[in-house]
Amino acid sequence: MPSSPDMSTDLDPALLDTLQHEVAVFARRAEQTRLGGVGQVRNSMDRAAYLLLNRLDKEGPTGVKALAAGMGIDSSTVTRQVAPLVDTGLVTRTSHPDDGRAVVLQLSPRGRARLEEVRASRRELMARLTAGWPADERAAFTAYLSRFNEAMSSWAGGGPADGTEPVPGS
Repeated sequence: MPSSPDMSTDLDPALLDTLQHEVAVFARRAEQTRLGGVGQVRNSMDRAAYLLLNRLDKEGPTGVKALAAGMGIDSSTVTRQVAPLVDTGLVTRTSHPDDGRAVVLQLSPRGRARLEEVRASRRELMARLTAGWPADERAAFTAYLSRFNEAMSSWAGGGPADGTEPVPGS
């Protein structure tokens, strides 16, 4: 199999160094603040819970395997992460109507209210962090961040988003 070219040779190394540094700083700051919102709700929901509740809100009742596949994690991780959400009444767990052995997870009314409370707090934080940005810059940043996250997801799934082989030594 022919090796793929080193794509970094086509790009400015200083720019790539700056990009990787800014991503590292972003990751550290995001973890420090957990980008958890403002006010009393700040940091009141961990990232895993937020992502699970958000996914259930968008997809509706979902099986564990489908939820895991959609989030790019394994079923045992979903099962472990959803257990406290079930215990606190944010998620309901029922048997699948066609296969009683399968589990269906659903956002409870309490979970939906809690998710909206956290979303509102996080929305306020995003507004504060981007205060003074023109609407088109907010939209562009969101689009680029989404694109970057998609590329990272594709890479984590077994290879780079463009389908090339990973660069040796990277």
